[in-house]
Amino acid sequence: MKRLTQKDRILLWIADNGSITSWDAYKELGITQLATRIFELKDLGYKFSKERIISKNRYGYPTHYDIYRLED
Repeated sequence: MKRLTQKDRILLWIADNGSITSWDAYKELGITQLATRIFELKDLGYKFSKERIISKNRYGYPTHYDIYRLED
């Protein structure tokens, strides 16, 4: 059986959930460098949209993160 790469796991996650964030990648997939893997997938021809979300952390301080989605 072929071992899934981090890129494979990202693509499967997006297929099942519609999008991925760095928190999803870390918590659910054990991937710490999501942006790097997305860059590598783009080099392979995949197209992504990225949405910047501005929020507050648990202490009330401003924070931001990106949501990646595959484009058709």
